[in-house]
Amino acid sequence: MTSGIIHHVANLTPPCPSRAWLSKPHPHLPILATATENALRIYSLNSFNLLSTITGGHKRSIRSCSWKPGTKEEAVIATGSFDASVGIWSQEEDDDQDWRFAIVLDGHESEVKSVTWSAGGNLLATCSRDKSVWIWEEVGEDDFETVAVLQEHDGDVKCVAWHPEEELLASASYDDDIRLWREEVDDWACVSVLEGHGSTVWAVEWEPIQGRKEGEDSRLVSCSDDGTIRIWKKRPHQERQQQSRLSIIRSTSAEKWEEESHLPKRHVRTIYSVAWSKESHRIVSVGGDGKIVVYEERSTPEFQDSHTKGIESVAQQTMVDGLKPESTEPSMDIGPEESSTATPSTEDKSASSWEAIAEYDYAHGVFEINHVVWAKAKVDGSSQEVIVTTGDDGEVKIWKVS
Repeated sequence: MTSGIIHHVANLTPPCPSRAWLSKPHPHLPILATATENALRIYSLNSFNLLSTITGGHKRSIRSCSWKPGTKEEAVIATGSFDASVGIWSQEEDDDQDWRFAIVLDGHESEVKSVTWSAGGNLLATCSRDKSVWIWEEVGEDDFETVAVLQEHDGDVKCVAWHPEEELLASASYDDDIRLWREEVDDWACVSVLEGHGSTVWAVEWEPIQGRKEGEDSRLVSCSDDGTIRIWKKRPHQERQQQSRLSIIRSTSAEKWEEESHLPKRHVRTIYSVAWSKESHRIVSVGGDGKIVVYEERSTPEFQDSHTKGIESVAQQTMVDGLKPESTEPSMDIGPEESSTATPSTEDKSASSWEAIAEYDYAHGVFEINHVVWAKAKVDGSSQEVIVTTGDDGEVKIWKVS
């Protein structure tokens, strides 16, 4: 029986004074930024203590943030706010306290839900409740130009994510769809629409280059209000496979994507966030039920029919503001309808399947978990892979899987 245990390592201190939306580790420095209702807070991933608090620049709360990759002399971070603006902040590497508000990017008509830099660091994508996706290009120091305003979603755009190698952008929306965007003949266009989720798609993330199957493109993972997590892959041009009955892929170009598999359905409420590890290649998810679930990819022949394998779930009696969850007993039994192993949703029997290997119930007490990310932190004297969760209780928590 394959099983794992999620261990609580630490809480970042002090906690945020109000709801925390999201946390992002720096690409190479041992620091982490947390977007909260009143500021951006920078924590150390060595000591787990607060280093600095960034305020000003925005008129309302910060909803999202993203570190610019490839910077050497200074740290640069983009922020998206409920005031509909995007901010760019910079800091000299030797100064933990002084952050400079470099520029504000205006254009969105409603709150900005997500911001993300491209792998090369020259493009910044933002999305908003106004149903639009904007792409900005840095053309000089503190100088950005709008290169595209993409308005094909029919609802609030929740998340944007750049491919780890290509200038290919994914966006997830309240309209239940995922759209993929590329620049074609000097103009950005939607090259594929991924349909299959039955409700709002809250987040998407690309498969890291590290650990990816040789010769294959990065896949995409998505999570939704429908309680499912799905893996999508690009269909090779030479293949003419029958489309899955569970999803329909509509494309405006020759580029076609298909649903590869579902992950085991372990959440009972909305799944808000998923993250794909560069080191272990595992996927972790969190959501409105306060649960953390870790998944591992397996080869199909060995796991395709194993619907009765167990999973060890760690639950902890938690008292928060005098409230105790109704039940925090470990979830040891898995019935046929809640198997810990998910099979591919396509007819490709050479595809892999995913197994839920560990769970932790009520990780933030009775509060919802808004975001999860993998990071490197100093644990027991060495740099180790950890899970970072960010919740409505204002807490940012560090976890390990064993």
